[in-house]
Amino acid sequence: MSTPTTSYALPGPPNLAQSLRPARRTGVVPGLHHRPAVPADPEKAAEIDRRLEAWARELELFPEAWTGDFSDFQTGRAIVLQHPGGLDLDRLTAAGKLLLAENIVDSCYCEEDEGRGGSRRGLGGPLVIAQSALDPYHGVPELEAEWREGIQADGPLRSYHFALVDYATFATPSQTNRFVHDVARLHLGYLGEAAWMETRYMPRVWEYLVMRQFNNFRPCLSLVDAVDGYELPEQVYARPEIQRITALACNATTIVNDLYSFTKELASDPDHLNLPQVVAANDRHGLKAAYLKSVGIHNRIMEAFEEESAALSATSPVVARYAEGLAAWVAGNHEWHATNTNRYHLPDYW
Repeated sequence: MSTPTTSYALPGPPNLAQSLRPARRTGVVPGLHHRPAVPADPEKAAEIDRRLEAWARELELFPEAWTGDFSDFQTGRAIVLQHPGGLDLDRLTAAGKLLLAENIVDSCYCEEDEGRGGSRRGLGGPLVIAQSALDPYHGVPELEAEWREGIQADGPLRSYHFALVDYATFATPSQTNRFVHDVARLHLGYLGEAAWMETRYMPRVWEYLVMRQFNNFRPCLSLVDAVDGYELPEQVYARPEIQRITALACNATTIVNDLYSFTKELASDPDHLNLPQVVAANDRHGLKAAYLKSVGIHNRIMEAFEEESAALSATSPVVARYAEGLAAWVAGNHEWHATNTNRYHLPDYW
């Protein structure tokens, strides 16, 4: 990709690694059902980080001051853990670009407590424009030109646009379209959470989990077949049973995020919605009981994913490969959370 010549305004740096007080407890959440991850090759992870930082600098996605946050997030290690079957470094790097872009949009548009211009109020407007960076505007030529200028002038929008351009060089049109639609699901989840925070509505547990089925890691899991160098055919991917195991995998790994980020979120924003907080508010039995109950909810979802994906895997080699890719992503993401001690620590509940 050639270096852009337009002068761009820089966004505020996403909060990829907040400063935390010393960890009280690290490691795996006790009693959490998980599968061991394939160990990450440190040289491969370092090379992906090098490529991602060069790409971000080329597109002027963040200022020099953000370098420490970028390295502390360990994006390269996350990608290598999540995609152990990745066909090559180019595909792994493309997955990293999409992950980085999602973090930039989330942090700069949605997270107002981070002091980088995000706002829950009126969030729908920016997210509609962000979606257009992936799902292009079509109209009269002069207005299309104005849209392109608008996309190029904003760092989060540039990150979405160029990350998808790179992904589409090896993903099929249906795989690319799948990802675009899953980001729209993600944006819908952002809006649901923002509305509840703005109105100070405490959802019931099932309502919260519905929101998190949209506001979750699904766009990342959408990539598993393309990154591994094959395609689960669209007519197979669309089957309800395949959609179900995909949703179960995404929901399990999103609860993992809630559990590992629990203390970090309490420290930065005591009103932040996560599963233990919502369970505690509904059950009124305290945060410890709610946290342990949330571990149980995760475990039941993981068990359902494993049982149902095993049954489906017996029906088709390509379905088995896809289910294994989902399982590998879930395992790798858990490993990244459990070992990223710069970012996460556990509550004193055991």
